[in-house]
Amino acid sequence: MSRLYTPKKVGAYSLSHRVVLAPMTRLRTIQPGDIPSPMMADFYGQRASKDGLVIIEGVSISIPARSYLGAASFYHDGQVAGWKAIADAVHAKGGRAFMQLIHGGRQSHVEMTGGVDPVAPSVVPFEGVALTKDGFVPASPHRALGIEEIPGIIEEFRVAAQRAFDAGFDGVELHGANGYLVDQFIQDGTNKRTDAYGGPVENRVRFLREAVEALISVWGADRVGVRISPSGEWGGISDSNPEATFSHVAKVLDGYKIAYLHVIEPRIKGDSTLHEGHGVVASAYLRPHFTGTLIAAGGFDREGAQAVVDSGVADLVAFGRHFSSNPDLPYRLKNNLPLTPYVRDAFWGGDEKNYSDFPAIQDVETV
Repeated sequence: MSRLYTPKKVGAYSLSHRVVLAPMTRLRTIQPGDIPSPMMADFYGQRASKDGLVIIEGVSISIPARSYLGAASFYHDGQVAGWKAIADAVHAKGGRAFMQLIHGGRQSHVEMTGGVDPVAPSVVPFEGVALTKDGFVPASPHRALGIEEIPGIIEEFRVAAQRAFDAGFDGVELHGANGYLVDQFIQDGTNKRTDAYGGPVENRVRFLREAVEALISVWGADRVGVRISPSGEWGGISDSNPEATFSHVAKVLDGYKIAYLHVIEPRIKGDSTLHEGHGVVASAYLRPHFTGTLIAAGGFDREGAQAVVDSGVADLVAFGRHFSSNPDLPYRLKNNLPLTPYVRDAFWGGDEKNYSDFPAIQDVETV
């Protein structure tokens, strides 16, 4: 039997298997005040399993951090009950729920940021989009963060982490991938600063380090994860030497002894598009630099997931697309059962249809 279906200690928790629900931006936060909807609790509860890991979709830490209409956020007390319902739904199945925290940075529009200009490490030409009530529209012009503003954003990460703690989650994941604010600081294609947060890679990871330390101050290192996307293209992101940059990132994070490092393979562009023919390259070159738990993500099927875990390149595999339409995915993978096809048109926004209405083959407590 593949190691994919065997227990694994991840940070503070002992998991019964290594199939992880990846964080997916599904844009179902449709209630006033950005309060999580009941169908979100249904969705996550359905995909939980006993001692399995569920990573909640990117949750914006403030109004200016938002990028997409309907995306999750957690910035006021009125949202606590909705998020607690989601944590409770996962726990009812015996699962563990980590909340992914995000700041969209320049990937936004003034309609989503409360009327203020989106921010970034530097002003670099950008042709990205944001989602507003008028649909996907060009992102608003962004401005460079003043160095005196950075501690305030780090504090927003800390406060959001505390809110997740108070709502009953089991940990948090820092979204350092897909061209959002943390990633914009890391990569030299978007970070042109000449102060303590720019220039050499040691400076470009300073924002990442401070955000991680803020999360650890609430949760402890063994309940904090980080997601990165070496060589990802989404959000107009780029780096002149991604292998060197992200090898350094892995070494830095290894020093904190965090719960896990979550790596999106370059074959995923960022919008769930799979670039065929690309192998598991990022996890492979990062593995020597990170001694802790490594989660690989990016277009895996059953055979690919088993192979990457059995080889030792990764310890767990996160699934998004296949988990979207197969709430009992760990059970199906272990028993080599047919998978329900996913519905791409329902990935971003909508109601329960092709979201929380996919049937499980059977209700099971364990894989």
